[in-house]
Order: sequence, then structure tokens, then C-alpha cells
Amino acid sequence: MAAPFDRFLMPGKLVDAHKKYERTCDVCHEAFDKQKQDRLCLKCHKKINEDVTAKKGFHSRSQLVSKRECKFCHTDHIGRKENIVHLDKLGFNHKNTDFHLKGAHKKTTCESCHFPEKKYREAPTACYDCHEKNDIHLLRMGKKCQDCHSEINWIEAKFDHDKTKYKLKGKHKKTPCGDCHPNQRYKSTPKLCNACHQVQDIHRGEFGAKCEKCHESVKWTKIRFNHDKDTKFKLKYRHAKISCGSCHVKNAYKVKLKKTCFSCHKADDKHNLRYSEKCEKCHQDKSWDKILFDHDKDTKFRLLDSHKEVGCQNCHEGNVYKDKLKVSCDSCHNIDDVHNGKLGGKCAYCHDQKKWSGNIIFEHDLTDFPLIGLHGITSCESCHSSSEYKVTSLACVACHKVDDAHELKLTSKCETCHTPNGWKVWFFSHDEQTDYDLDGEHKLLECVACHQQAIKGTKKIVLSDRCESCHMDDDVHSGQFGKRCGKCHSTDAFKNITILD
Repeated sequence: MAAPFDRFLMPGKLVDAHKKYERTCDVCHEAFDKQKQDRLCLKCHKKINEDVTAKKGFHSRSQLVSKRECKFCHTDHIGRKENIVHLDKLGFNHKNTDFHLKGAHKKTTCESCHFPEKKYREAPTACYDCHEKNDIHLLRMGKKCQDCHSEINWIEAKFDHDKTKYKLKGKHKKTPCGDCHPNQRYKSTPKLCNACHQVQDIHRGEFGAKCEKCHESVKWTKIRFNHDKDTKFKLKYRHAKISCGSCHVKNAYKVKLKKTCFSCHKADDKHNLRYSEKCEKCHQDKSWDKILFDHDKDTKFRLLDSHKEVGCQNCHEGNVYKDKLKVSCDSCHNIDDVHNGKLGGKCAYCHDQKKWSGNIIFEHDLTDFPLIGLHGITSCESCHSSSEYKVTSLACVACHKVDDAHELKLTSKCETCHTPNGWKVWFFSHDEQTDYDLDGEHKLLECVACHQQAIKGTKKIVLSDRCESCHMDDDVHSGQFGKRCGKCHSTDAFKNITILD
């Protein structure tokens, strides 16, 4: 609801579209913040906001508009019937929109695309949306009119077949359109060779429908086939010397062969599947008997230091490839964990592979508690009484409770006054760090004079700042003059009386 003062300052009535906001000024205006005006406008006009964010549309593309505030063009408070959308149709540059006018579109009237009761942004952009009545193909060629027609002249049509998913090559370039597209059937034209050349298939379908594997469009009778390029299995070394019938005992294309070594070399497996069917991990096609395997290169776990001396079966107790092993230290060394899992499984933070019980490396500054000041020279055992380091509290009072001379009357947030450089090195400014300035006799008081109750945990200290909360016993008036002691007394001396008007 607009305040009476705001309505008094209102320069005039809002336009009819905004009149419902006339009593809620804060919908469009942010007090003392003119820069937020545009953000409030875009909050309501979401479609415009989407264009500005996506850097499209008139409000984003036009340099004269995008760099100005909304109110520069759309001023309000000018009366109910006024129009705040000023559009100069004659001087409008359509290049500032997402649809540039080219060819015959330059001579088209605005009303041809922008219909009454519709916003300009809602004008259609697809050819078919406007030219549906001109479609003599009756949708048999789809709605992508621009594939054949241009904006220069709708009647003159051209078509580049290479821009489709089926490029015309060889003899296909000279083939009449009607041979493949009878009765103007364009949309569902088959692309497979076999669809047109089935009558020429001397293999009677035994090699499948992928004629292009061997034949080409230049000349049907010219045969080509390269096993390395035309299949996913390159023939190398000893495989290159094997006859086709050794692998393709049945139809070469109809019956798909597996590409795994084991599918052909099952009888040569002396490991009885203990090392899985991945023969290529150790054997090669140059010579079956020559073994190669590099744990550092062929796996994601490099064997370093002490791991190099460990036998394969120490880690791989089951199938080498089927039973995948974890690469975390604790998956093997959990029985060596003196921390009982309290520090997680990232053993490498402290231990290395040279020797498990050797040098322990740990950077305490990378934890939530960097060691600074005297903490840097304190032994680990001073804070960590057991090997479960993670459970150690970060609070000062957890270690320094016996050093708390305040007996928790100033909370357990020791760091508010003390520093790690020395327990007796402390800093605190009551005037700057609290809402109660100490002046007069208050400066000479000990903390415990006011802070007498222990504070549990790290709760904020909350004391009353009224005089009677501490000086009730000093009130010789027995409350007859009320509780506003400051009207007569000051902090310089309680006995000094100064009556303030």
C-alpha cells in the first residue's frame, strides 16, 4: 500500500495497464535506489527479461535501447488513456530484431506479419506460418520451404540435394527425380541401396542390405572392400594372412562375429578363464606366445616402491579382471588402521608407499585448524590424546578450560580476546566490540563487576544496559524517582548530581 506521502508526490495517474499498481508503489519503485528500477520492470515483464538475458530480440539487439533505462522510452504517470509504447513504424529498423527483412520481405507491409491484438514479438518466423496457402505440395515436402524457395522470389525454386542427408554421387546425379520420388513423395524416401537395387542383388539377400559395403554409386559392378577401413576390426600381423573362411564360416555380413580374442582362441586359454576373456591384455596378434603387460600403463593403479615387490595374487585373489579391486589404501590396509576408521580412508594424506610405518607426512595447515602462534610448536599429543584425531574439538575451551580465569562468565569464545601467540597476550575493546561504551568510572571496573553469571557454550553475552540492573542497591530513593538514573546521575561519579532537563 502506497503511503500518503508517496501518493502526494505521485506525478500523475498511471496508464490503464498499470492502474492496478497505483496503490503499491513498491512494485515498480525501490526507495532511494533508482538503479533497481529496471530490475523491477523486468521482474513483471518476464518475456522481455528472457530476451535480455539470452541477448536476443529488439530490447537486446538495439544499441539505442539496450543501453538505456526502461523509463527512457516507457514513461508512466501520464494518464489512463495514454500509450507508453512509442513505435515509429516508418523509421523502425528491422535489423534490431531476430528476423531481418530480405528480398520481397522488405516491401511487405507490417500488417502482413503482425496481426491485430497480437504483440509484435509474437509474429511468426517460419516460412510455412505465413505461406501455408501457397503450398502446392500439400505438405508432402514438409514445412521447410526455405530448402527450395528464397525470399527474393517465391515462384523460382532451386534445390541442392547435397544439403540433405542423402548426397547425390556418381550415377545418382544423372538419375531423374521421379525415379526415386514418384508422385512427389519426398518426405519418406528410403535411403538404403537395397530399397532401389533389390532386383540387382545377385546375392539374394545373403549379404544383407548394406550394398554400399562392396558396391559404389559410380559403377554398380565395380566391387571394393577393405577390411581395415570398412569394418571395426583391422587385420594386422598374423590375422592379415588368415583366409576369410577361417573366421567367417557362415554368411560374411548376415552373421556378425564377435571381435574378442576369446571368441576364436577359447581352445588356447591355458588359464581356464581365471584371467577372464580379455586375452589382449597380455597377448598380441604378432605372436600368441609373447606376453606383454605393464601394470603402470595398462591399469589406473601404478605400482610404486613397496607395491612393486608384492605378488599379483596378494591383491588379485579371484578373477583378475572380473573382480575389480578398489584403489584406496584402506581397501587393503584396513587391518593396519590404528585410527579405527575415524580418519576416513585417505591414508595417503600421512602415509606413503615406501614404508607404512615410516615417515608420517601431515600438513595441519590444510585442516580446519591451522597451527599458528604457540600451537605451531605444541606436540600432537597435547591436543590429540588418542589416535582418533578427527574427534578432537576445535574450541579453545576444550584444551584451555583450566586456564579460564573468568570461569565461563565471558562465554567459551576465548578467541574473542586471546590469541595463539600467548595466553596473556590479549586484546578487547568494549567500545568497539559491544553495543555498550565504557566511560567515567565504568572504565576502571573489572569485567566480573558486571559479568557475574557463567555463559553456557558460545551464546552471545546479553546484559541489560539500564543503570538499575547493577545499581539497584545504590538507589537511596527506593524507586521513588523511577528507573531513569541518568536524568540526575552520571558515570563520572554516582554522588555527583546534575539534573538534566
